[in-house]
Amino acid sequence: MKSLRELFRIGKGPSSSHTMGPAKAAQIYAERHPEAKCFEVTLYGSLAATGKGHLTDIAIINVLSKIAPVEIIWKPRITLPFHPNGMIFTADDGDPWTVYSVGGGALSEGKPDSDMVDAGAEVYEMNKIKDILEWCKQNGRCYWEYVEQCEGPEIWDYLREVWATMQDAVERGLDAEGSVPGPLGLPRKAASTYQKAQDFREPLKSRGMLYAYALAVIEENASGGTIVTAPTCGSCGVVAATLYQYFHQYAFSEQRILRALATAGLFGNVVKQNASISGAEVGCQGEVGVACAMAAAAGCQLCGGSPSQIEYAAEMGLEHHLGMTCDPICGLVQIPCIERNVFAAARAADSILYAITSDGTHRISFDHVVQVMKRTGHDLPSLYKETSQGGLALKYEE
Repeated sequence: MKSLRELFRIGKGPSSSHTMGPAKAAQIYAERHPEAKCFEVTLYGSLAATGKGHLTDIAIINVLSKIAPVEIIWKPRITLPFHPNGMIFTADDGDPWTVYSVGGGALSEGKPDSDMVDAGAEVYEMNKIKDILEWCKQNGRCYWEYVEQCEGPEIWDYLREVWATMQDAVERGLDAEGSVPGPLGLPRKAASTYQKAQDFREPLKSRGMLYAYALAVIEENASGGTIVTAPTCGSCGVVAATLYQYFHQYAFSEQRILRALATAGLFGNVVKQNASISGAEVGCQGEVGVACAMAAAAGCQLCGGSPSQIEYAAEMGLEHHLGMTCDPICGLVQIPCIERNVFAAARAADSILYAITSDGTHRISFDHVVQVMKRTGHDLPSLYKETSQGGLALKYEE
């Protein structure tokens, strides 16, 4: 399993797989062909189906056009074998490069003997929560300590940067008004939600504030702002909102927030390793569902949960998103993505409370739910996996 640096990526929205990944691929190809006279980029499957709404073409052109003119070709009805988010780059009618944006901004060349493109070394020996949980029990440790053991103490400097970026996204989003870009004309709601929540009594006030924090981050993402993939751009509001609330409303120290962030990353990393965090591959269960599990694990740890209770909270966060489709209207990370981040943050809060009041004993393990999610995602028809060809993305009579 790779470093958390490969999971928590700092970049601009609106999509990690459709914006950040293609931009990164374009940068790699540009560095390989600095003298090119022209470029041709063919987008396949989900990338072509929703690429215009996700600004995929703009992300690629912004990089390659610094060297030479770029032609984008769209082939939404053709899916390359390895992954729905396939691209073929060509320079000067030769030297084609096939690459896939596999979720969270990561790239793969899709060959059996190839590693992820531009990724670091394997740093985690164990990649199942069952094994890590047993390690925690045997050694009297917690999940974040396993992260530190594998990553080294320098991981805290990176997570501190991640946390600072998350806080900035919340605070920018709370100040912003107007509408998010795009033809839907959606008004930004974070600022008004935050203001209204001030007049609520507890516990409604805390829940309203959580809504506002999640809205702030995901609206920043939809507007192309700088966010952290947690695990993706389309689900970036869930973990950030949860940690922001604990930090500012419950006065947890920064160090404890960073430890909770490490635990969240570990659970997200396990899903990324053993299943997928790509909406184009497994639907929104792999994005918002995984984000909910990550936030639940982090919050349960902050509340003093045992390793078993933390695993239980994460398991519930993912289990109760199983089967969630990815059906963005107009291919934009707006409807239903924005509200899904809000409700996933709320569901994470419920998972935390439910787990912390239990003894952590339950029948279905987190690892089992991960495998079910993977199979469920593969069984979903392609029209429900980030193609905007089914579900909410279809036009219905009002």
